[in-house]
Amino acid sequence: MMDIPLIMIIILGIAAFILILFRGSMGKGKDDKAYSYGAAMTIGSRQIQSDAYEVMEQKESIMAVLADGIGKSYGGKIASQIAVEAVEELFESRNALYHPQYYFRKAFQAANRRILDTLNGERGGASVVAILIRNHKLYYALAGGIKLAVYRKGELIPVTSGHTIGVLAQERYKEGKLTRQEAIGLLEEQRLYNYVGQEEFREIEFFDLPVNLYGGEYVVLMSDGLYEGISWRELEECLGKSTSCKEKALEMIEKINCKIYENVGNASVVIVKVL
Repeated sequence: MMDIPLIMIIILGIAAFILILFRGSMGKGKDDKAYSYGAAMTIGSRQIQSDAYEVMEQKESIMAVLADGIGKSYGGKIASQIAVEAVEELFESRNALYHPQYYFRKAFQAANRRILDTLNGERGGASVVAILIRNHKLYYALAGGIKLAVYRKGELIPVTSGHTIGVLAQERYKEGKLTRQEAIGLLEEQRLYNYVGQEEFREIEFFDLPVNLYGGEYVVLMSDGLYEGISWRELEECLGKSTSCKEKALEMIEKINCKIYENVGNASVVIVKVL
């Protein structure tokens, strides 16, 4: 017959083993994240850094916003900071996770009004893109010339069209409001017709349906200083490397910095990986 001390030792050993397993599973769950991200920017050859960004993480979701200030004075810098803050403030509410389209519209309208009130007639505005990823679905809104793209299976796929005159010309041609010749003449026109910080601010570019994400994709937010400064192919090569999001972002910005003699502008990128 087994004596009591030996029984107690066995019971305590089994209990300790179960506790170790339990703690191990809890630790793994706590450390696991659904996303990773990295960001980087450069002032380029400008005197003022007019780009701004922010990334916010909530339970099982992540929000990112990137703003590109318009104007060579401090007006663009102020506008981009106001835009980022407006989006960040509204998305601190958990209700935003369940009604992203409403909150995007509200945030962009708030940013537009605050910029106008703050600058009080001074020149300044900002292109803005904001994203929310939740349950492997990408929600987004955009005003201006920033690009949003998804890198999947070796290919960087544009998600947004942007608000340049060239894009507007394509839309007007499809609607029958411009002739083919008129549209062709405007296709390369990169001037913006819509951005936050103007009285004539128009509707933002929304998702019709959220973009489905399956894991392994990179969601990339880029100011025009980045995507105009290096080729799409170079962006894909950076994203295809086995490096962290932060390292990818820094590599892209370093490519811009190597072209500083070409009078390049501010450039910024935010990269979010869906795990």
